[in-house]
Amino acid sequence: MKIRLRLFGLMALFWIAFFEIARGLFLIYHFHLSSQLPVSDILLVLLHGLKMDLSVTGYVLLIPGLLMALPVPNNIFHNFLKYYTAVLLFTYTFLLVTDMELYRHWGFRLDDTPLLYLSNPKEVVGSSNPWMTLALVIGWLALFGISYWVFSRTVLPVSKLVGKGSLKISLVVLLITASLILPIRGSLGQSNMNAGFVYFHKTNTFANHAAINGIWNVQYYLLKSGKAQYDESFFNRDKTTNYFNDLYSDPGVPPKIFQVDRPNVIILALESYTSKIIEPLGGVPGVTPNFNSLTKEGILFSNIFSSGDRTDKGIVSILSGYPAQPRTSIMKFPKKTQSLPYLNQDLKKLGYHTIYTYGYDIDYANFRSYLVNAKFDVVQSDRDFKPQERNSKWGVHDHVVLNRIIDDLDHSPRPFFVCSMTLSSHEPFEVPMDPVFTGEINQQFFNSAYYTDKSIGEFVALAKTKEWWKNTVLILIADHGSRLPNNDPNYAPGKFDIPMLWLGGALNLRDTVITSVGSQTDIPNTLLSQLGVNTDSYQFSKDLLSKDADSFAFYSFNNGFGFVGNDYHLIYDLNARQFIAEEGSVDPINREQSQAYMQKVFWDFNAR
Repeated sequence: MKIRLRLFGLMALFWIAFFEIARGLFLIYHFHLSSQLPVSDILLVLLHGLKMDLSVTGYVLLIPGLLMALPVPNNIFHNFLKYYTAVLLFTYTFLLVTDMELYRHWGFRLDDTPLLYLSNPKEVVGSSNPWMTLALVIGWLALFGISYWVFSRTVLPVSKLVGKGSLKISLVVLLITASLILPIRGSLGQSNMNAGFVYFHKTNTFANHAAINGIWNVQYYLLKSGKAQYDESFFNRDKTTNYFNDLYSDPGVPPKIFQVDRPNVIILALESYTSKIIEPLGGVPGVTPNFNSLTKEGILFSNIFSSGDRTDKGIVSILSGYPAQPRTSIMKFPKKTQSLPYLNQDLKKLGYHTIYTYGYDIDYANFRSYLVNAKFDVVQSDRDFKPQERNSKWGVHDHVVLNRIIDDLDHSPRPFFVCSMTLSSHEPFEVPMDPVFTGEINQQFFNSAYYTDKSIGEFVALAKTKEWWKNTVLILIADHGSRLPNNDPNYAPGKFDIPMLWLGGALNLRDTVITSVGSQTDIPNTLLSQLGVNTDSYQFSKDLLSKDADSFAFYSFNNGFGFVGNDYHLIYDLNARQFIAEEGSVDPINREQSQAYMQKVFWDFNAR
């Protein structure tokens, strides 16, 4: 037993040391960048990167662990471990050396991008420097040789001592092997290991990139290969360009709706809120009495659709004006999100203090990397709340988060921009109040939405007592819709139909309804146009307040998209490569517009 435990420990230490040394070599190779980091940040690179090193080490140890638990003859196990490790080291050292050099050119860690060039290897060879290639090959073979020599001197001798096991020993080793799922996942919570786990620096992208384990990154993208690359020829190129430009033609100057030049701005994304529970939008009566009442105090946008069906897609659409994609989410790809526009960054240029506060796990769905790339002045998540306040399955309940926002804004520099999210109306719909609706899942959803609505009502009532309210705009918008209460199909427009309400003392309009069809992606353009900011970087965003803007919305689902106009909607299935539903006054131009939009999204996503 002791020999097996010793061997397990030595293998783990070897691989952890291997990956940490590889990270050190990466920092040395890019000394012109790492030398700009203080020693404390270098240490944090190594510390945060250790999480991902443990994950890859867990994967590496799975097969040897299983073999040690089986009655495999000792000589067979020893030979297997020798060749297994040699193959891994040969492959890993090649990838790590390649990664070091390619980062110098690409500015992002090695992923599945080289697969795009395999169809034209002559171009790859022709563009490389032969002397640099030779140096890299020598470096690769040297790193492989040294690594394997160390392994053969420290770990392999112990593998020869593994004797015949017993049932008890096998069960213990099997249990240890099963426990590797913990470092592999990197979390006991909802989140699996992703690049956001190791992102820690708010301003230095290189520091975050250096913390990534290159092997983990390659593995991740290879597993995602085919899902993160979209069809470049889905629709005619010339038609795509023409239709897309027509959809976003110059809408003219919108009417001014703010009473002040630089109002404070709060965006509150409401978890799973759907128009189906908002009575003024034709929804179920009594579920959101506070929201219903507040519609008389501001501007209600009555035909808004979520861009996607998940929180990670909704937040990117709201803050970056970027549409959701079928099959994946751009938030999962830090190198892509770092090239997106960010609403908070444009506001920061105007002197705004920017805050992101929510009660979720910041590592959920790679949120950390997106928020780090966004460069908010302050980011607060569930770990910034007291342990007793983290009493929801998903984190911190809504009334606690909203009270924190009030407290923060009382002491915040002005003007401020705050983006936050609710979470209590997420399944399993557990909320800290006595039920108002009782019954099955629909009623449970209603009850959780009622609690969120109650929290919003209390938040607005308290905000109105504050000095800063008179100069503030509050935007209430869902992060995405819900299949409930009608159990809508995944592709149905009703699932994506969401409320949006603008409130606050800075508005000069009250009790107003805007009927233009729009999306979450239109928030940046609509808001920034009021502030006199150029919105060209938000190419998928239009001004909802302009009478001349096209009235439409696009949304995506797995694996297809919807396109909604004033009096029609279309649904297209990408697997079937055909429209699967049409309602209203549809003409051929509408069909081609929707396909052109999808093609534009594909092109843009692939190019980032």
